[in-house]
Amino acid sequence: MVADARQARLEELGLTLWEQRARSHAPASLAEPPPTAPDTAAPAEPVEVPSAAESTPPARETLSDVAAMDWDELAAYLAGCDHRGASRPVFGVGARDADLMIIGEAPGAEEDRRGEPFVGRAGKLLDRMLFAIGRDRARNTYIANICKFRPPDNRDPKAEEVAADRPVLERQIELLSPKLIMAVGRVAAQTLLDTQAPLGRLRGEVHRYPGRSIPLLVTYHPAYLLRSPQQKSRAWEDLREAMRLLDIAS
Repeated sequence: MVADARQARLEELGLTLWEQRARSHAPASLAEPPPTAPDTAAPAEPVEVPSAAESTPPARETLSDVAAMDWDELAAYLAGCDHRGASRPVFGVGARDADLMIIGEAPGAEEDRRGEPFVGRAGKLLDRMLFAIGRDRARNTYIANICKFRPPDNRDPKAEEVAADRPVLERQIELLSPKLIMAVGRVAAQTLLDTQAPLGRLRGEVHRYPGRSIPLLVTYHPAYLLRSPQQKSRAWEDLREAMRLLDIAS
């Protein structure tokens, strides 16, 4: 009865539909939500979505970047590459304005330890060979390898390892712009000349580095000469030819 009396009083005042009108004109944020079943589960933690800058890893230098690097940038780039189990990269050593470039195969254990190509007994023999023609790695010769990281157990570098390091070697050659390249040992010679010919057939001929006009000579690796000293006279012939070509180019 009380409710009926209240309803009658509201009708007299014209307020019967006020509550309904108030709800129909209320902003959506103030409207009452529809009834839902009680949720007893713990509220989910907000998921943080990383921005594009955060989710995208920093880009590695491309081959075109390598082709534009200077010496120091190139060395830093190599230091950031996959070491493939080696202790450190063996970038190269020597005068960066040299007219003679010696390119060997790959670092050995001592080279890996010191980060310099051609050290140990073979390196000392190479130094004596260079001294015989008025050359040394500090003043007028640059020394590098086709493979910049020591292969496990001093094995020959695999094709994919050589390919991974080839852009660095190519940039070194371009920066140096030598008048003569000497490929030291079978693996280096075959790689640089893109051939399977044996070293004995590659020696004694002036080749051209593929894609460039740089003369290239092939000679024995110092480590091989230590095992086969009877071949030193042939290595001396190669050195004399190197002297002749450098004299012509100067």
